[in-house]
Amino acid sequence: MSTLRAFSLAALCLLLSFQVSAQRVMLDRIIAIVDDGVVLQSELDARLLDIRTSAAANNQPLPDNEQLTSELLEALIIETLQMQFAERVSIRFDDDTVNRVLNNMAQNNNMTFDEYVSALEEAGVYLMTREQVRKQMTIQELQRGVVNRRITITEQEIGNFLNSEMGREVMAAEFYVNHLLISTPSADSTEEKEAKLKYAADLIAKMGELNNFSQVFTEARQDRIFPMDSTDFGWRRADEFPTLFADIVSNMDIGDIEGPIVAGNGFHIIQLAQQRGGTEQIVSQTNIRHIMLEPNEIRNEEQTLAAVEDLRQRIEAGENFATLARQNSDDASSVVGGGDLDWVSQGGMPPEMEVIIDELAENEISEPFRTETGWHIAEVLGRRESDLSQEYSRIQAENSLRDRKFDLELQNWLIEIREEAFVELIE
Repeated sequence: MSTLRAFSLAALCLLLSFQVSAQRVMLDRIIAIVDDGVVLQSELDARLLDIRTSAAANNQPLPDNEQLTSELLEALIIETLQMQFAERVSIRFDDDTVNRVLNNMAQNNNMTFDEYVSALEEAGVYLMTREQVRKQMTIQELQRGVVNRRITITEQEIGNFLNSEMGREVMAAEFYVNHLLISTPSADSTEEKEAKLKYAADLIAKMGELNNFSQVFTEARQDRIFPMDSTDFGWRRADEFPTLFADIVSNMDIGDIEGPIVAGNGFHIIQLAQQRGGTEQIVSQTNIRHIMLEPNEIRNEEQTLAAVEDLRQRIEAGENFATLARQNSDDASSVVGGGDLDWVSQGGMPPEMEVIIDELAENEISEPFRTETGWHIAEVLGRRESDLSQEYSRIQAENSLRDRKFDLELQNWLIEIREEAFVELIE
């Protein structure tokens, strides 16, 4: 009897397991085989839900259900192919990187990282969100690498772009200007206009003295000696400003103040607050040489510092810097050149190193200092201002041309991998 009961129980368990398996198949099934991967019904359902929710929230129309389902399935097939490609070329993002992206998303929602994670967990979408972030980052990195290698920019294209109207427009500098207007209505007498002109000149002198346009403007408005106004022009190219300012702005340096500029409606004062873009690039450069020692298995932190200090003393005593660099420096990129880093543009070295270099006079040896790579001593061999305008223009032109070609080349690549893939739709 016990044997029969055991057999019956085993049969019941087996039957239940079949039922559970059948239920799982019905809840989630394969709807497409894509090379070595698959697309699941649950993935398509989730994507459909996202699209419909977003469309409803933004009151956007959607195609009919059959077309929408077909388009989303095709998008999932393309994503699957790209993820397989990324796996083959070893593009992966670790959890720390994903966490940094989630932290940015949390900040955009005015939440801490923990608060954001808790909100996602309560909504039951935390793990799904993490994987979606990881997938998006992986696909973006893959597309950037693959498509950029397919794009060729010739010197002729760069030259044509720089000489084209579109090129000149893209490369034109944009300016942000602070503005103040002391109004002169037509009813003003000559004496009133002269008083306002003198007041405008006094404000300009005070702005120059305090080096603070906003403070002087705010105080003048509060004093209410004369009616004032201002216009926020936003970011504009020089030719987009009123004709009154166009030629003046393009010849100003950041911080410069111009005025009083006489116009029919009053006396204007402007300050160039910020500038971006443009082709003029005058860069401060420093010729540096250094010796770097890294702590290692046989030389700890204190011993490394002591060794660097000893090298500095030997140089001060008359030994040749370049010779000691070749014999001792751990910086493989400069050791052959006697520690010479050549001319380095401002911002082109680690911040902690740049702070030290900026304080050095020419031919002065620094005290030992630490960066992430090790302990250093450095010497400034010279300083100069270099005009990198032509080089900068060509780089900007190449980037602009690359951006214009990217989307088309991306679509071509996606069509190619789709046509070459094995895809079987499962009804």
